[in-house]
Order: sequence, then structure tokens, then C-alpha cells
Amino acid sequence: MGTPLLIHQPSYSMFNRWVEDGLLDTLDDLGVGCIAFSPLAQGLLTDRYLNGVPEGSRASQAGSTSRDMVNDATVGRIRALTEIADARGQSLAQLALSWVLRRETVTSALVGASSVAQLETNIAAIDNLAFTAGEVTAIDEHAVDMGINLWEPSSAV
Repeated sequence: MGTPLLIHQPSYSMFNRWVEDGLLDTLDDLGVGCIAFSPLAQGLLTDRYLNGVPEGSRASQAGSTSRDMVNDATVGRIRALTEIADARGQSLAQLALSWVLRRETVTSALVGASSVAQLETNIAAIDNLAFTAGEVTAIDEHAVDMGINLWEPSSAV
């Protein structure tokens, strides 16, 4: 129809890294931007699950986040990433958002805030977008793809 592709909207987070297997490079080559959705991995990349699965949380209900995702290994990764965030003067959510936005191709990140305060906290992630090589290495040790691309079946051809 002659309409150029300007933006692509994949799911992308520290725990959902499938776009790094070529998609982001392709978008770079084509000059197409990326708007990451679910950059907080359905809430896993927040402090919400540090002490188990709270009632009323996504993981406590049937749907997008499984209670099985909140296990000792995942909580260990969340705690390690929280320590890195603390050292940067950020919350874990801010670290996760900054990390997703670190690539020039990622032009924006979609978050679902439940309050104005949460939105303001998330927006403050842009105050610290730079990462040292040591921080990236430390993050990569704990920020691994966990197979949580819930939308893969609908996008696989």
C-alpha cells in the first residue's frame, strides 16, 4: 500500500531477550524504530515478587504471569539485579527500563502504571540511561532470556 514501516512493537525485557537474536539489528539496518512492550516482564522486574507472590498480583491469578515463574532461581536473579540497580541509584523497575532503552533503536518503552506515583518513578528511569561495561556484564549475568515471550505463538510464522 506504499506505507513505510516506521516502528515495530515487540515484547522485550531483561527476561525476554528474543529480539536480540537479529530483530534489533534488522530494525537498525532498515532505520525502523522499536517500541518495547512489557519491559518489566509482566511485573517480574519490580520489587513486587521479592518476598513471594502477593495476593492480587498477576502471578496470583490465571493469565499472563504464571505463579511458576516466581521461583527461587527467578527471585535470585531479581535480587541480584536489584543490587545492581541500588548501586546505580535506581529502583529495579528503573534499571529494567533504562536497560531496554539503552539501544538507539528502542525509541520508547510501554509500561502499565497503576498510579501516578508509579508512572513518575518509571519516567525517572530516563535520568540514568548510561551503562558502564562492568554494569552491562553484571546485568547480563542475571538478565537472561527466561522463555517468557507469551506472544511468540501469535507472531511465529
